[in-house]
Amino acid sequence: MPSRASGLWPRLTSFANLLLAHRKARRGKRGRPEVAAFEYDLEANLLSLQRELLARTYAPGPYRAFTIREPKARLISAAPYRDRVVHHALMSVLEPVVDARLAHDCYACRRGKGSHSALDRYTQYARRFPYVWHGDIRKFFPSLDHEILKGLLARMVKDSAVLWLAGRIIDASNPLEEVQAWFPGDNLFTPLERRRGLPIGNLTSQWFANLYLGPFDLYVKQALGAPGYVRCCDDFCLFGERKAVLAGWMLACADFLARRLRLELNPKRRQIVPVACGITFLGLRVFPEHRRIAAAGLARSVRRLKGRVHREGLSLDRKGRIPVALPWIAHVAHADTWGLRGRVLRRLPARERRDRRY
Repeated sequence: MPSRASGLWPRLTSFANLLLAHRKARRGKRGRPEVAAFEYDLEANLLSLQRELLARTYAPGPYRAFTIREPKARLISAAPYRDRVVHHALMSVLEPVVDARLAHDCYACRRGKGSHSALDRYTQYARRFPYVWHGDIRKFFPSLDHEILKGLLARMVKDSAVLWLAGRIIDASNPLEEVQAWFPGDNLFTPLERRRGLPIGNLTSQWFANLYLGPFDLYVKQALGAPGYVRCCDDFCLFGERKAVLAGWMLACADFLARRLRLELNPKRRQIVPVACGITFLGLRVFPEHRRIAAAGLARSVRRLKGRVHREGLSLDRKGRIPVALPWIAHVAHADTWGLRGRVLRRLPARERRDRRY
């Protein structure tokens, strides 16, 4: 295990790092009023942030919360733009530190990995082992315990100022869905006394979530000795030769999560199935030799694609491609969907944008 990192604070608070953080935070959002307002007096705004950080007077602003209902209802929290700049500035120095301590088969948010790489890894294991248990965490983001998370950060970072800033961001989390859960050693009031929950939508939340389940990854790989394991956020799969062994690992995982991380397994994900039957993992129906788009995910993605076509039109670029459809094609191309792609694209409404020029 690498030693605790130090010397991060001067790099974090440098003007160059704050400027880079602003450029990262504005990607895809340059037309939004709050971004334009920040850029209108960019140098002054960045210097103000720098002064607040150096004096440790920085305080995160209130979140704007909204609910999305696909595939299920989830509360999304959007931080003010200046706070998103700080999140990027923090992660620019913290990301390499966290990444170096994560297990190889943790795939969420990491450079060179992501959900599609996780699917490729799943396929490798599915061709080696006959059985799989697909698990996840019940109400994951609302259940993350602040005290445990800060302890994990303190074990890998020595800079007190960096820990102060991370703590400010964690403590500023807005109220999330209430989760009633008691764990070994709790009394009646313990769930009310411990602060829990990270906002879905923050860059920091995604990395803190990875860090939070780091001990679980090590437990599965080292203590249990599981030969096949892949995780993307709180979605994970364990592979094995025998159902009985996987059933024992399931009980051991539930006990570890409760005792060490104050988390519960999703009770709806307790089935151990043959890999040949296929499971729905990260939006795809995955089999050892092929993949399909899950029916519900396909309906949602096609509906969104049609909405974009309605808003932006069905113009072609110089290469004869449909720009508005390229992200959808890139996603479904990770499954066996050649015929499906042709059928969907042929049925799109052919409405041209007259003001588009090439």
